[in-house]
Amino acid sequence: MSCGLGAMGWKAAEKLIRHWKILRGDNVMIIRGKDKGETGTIKRVIRSQNRVIVEGKNLIKKHIKGGPDHEGGIFTVEAPLHASNVQVVDPVTGRPCKVGVKYLEDGTKVRVARGTGTSGSIIPRPEILKIRTTPRPTTAGPKDTPMEFVWEQTYDAKTGKGMPDL
Repeated sequence: MSCGLGAMGWKAAEKLIRHWKILRGDNVMIIRGKDKGETGTIKRVIRSQNRVIVEGKNLIKKHIKGGPDHEGGIFTVEAPLHASNVQVVDPVTGRPCKVGVKYLEDGTKVRVARGTGTSGSIIPRPEILKIRTTPRPTTAGPKDTPMEFVWEQTYDAKTGKGMPDL
C-alpha cells in the first residue's frame, strides 16, 4: 500500500486539515482518550499527520536501544494526539470551545470562542509564536549576497538603462 505517503494511507492524506485553528502554545482540553478532561499547553503541531503534542499529557513508555553516543533504556515520552481529540479552552469560562475567526473594525484577524455556553471572547495569540524555533542567522553565510551588491542600482526607470535586450 506504500505510495510515497509514509505511515499515512492515501485516504488520511486526503483529509489533512487545511486551516488550522489550534496553534503552538494554546491552552487546550483533551476531550477523548486516557487523559480526557485534562488541560495542557500545545507543545508541537504536526500538520502532516493532523496531530498535536500536549505538554505532559498522553505519556507512553518508549524503549530506546543504546548506541555509541547515547544510552538506551525505557523513557516516558509524550505521544501525539489527533487534533480532533483536543479543543481550545475559552479564556473566560475555562470550558472547551470551538474556534471561529472574526475581523475587527481595524481589519485585524482574531480568533473567537464559539459554541453553546461560551463567552464569545477573543482568544489571544500565544506569546510563544513570536519566538522563532530556529533563530535567524546574524552573520552572512557563503551563499548570502554582499551588502554592496544589494544597494547597487542596476535599473533606471526613466531612461530604461539596465533593461535586458529581449
